[in-house]
Amino acid sequence: MRLPLVLGAFLALLSVIAGAMGAHALRGVLEGRGLEVFDTAVTYQFYHAIALVLVALLSANGLSRRLLMMAAGLFLTGILMFSGSLYLLVLTDMRWVGPVTPLGGVCLMAGWALIIVAALRRAP
Repeated sequence: MRLPLVLGAFLALLSVIAGAMGAHALRGVLEGRGLEVFDTAVTYQFYHAIALVLVALLSANGLSRRLLMMAAGLFLTGILMFSGSLYLLVLTDMRWVGPVTPLGGVCLMAGWALIIVAALRRAP
């Protein structure tokens, strides 16, 4: 499962870059709440980029590749929808993307639920 590994590492790299940008370049541009929201986007992107790497590693552990790929797809979708909508809200003030954020959160939760299912279905 090379794709989740590559995507996870790439998105983790981007989250470190975004975090550095938020800590330095955006300090004079964004104020209190905007920086908080940006930090939340970076944090969730990083956690779920690591989750994609975890999915790749779990595939070698005998868990269902189908369930793991579904989890990876949900993590990727969740990152794009959750973190992506927060980035857009803060950086562009596009308020219409606000309702996308919770849908992304649901995708992230569903990805974790699929990992649980895959672990429970694994033959001992």
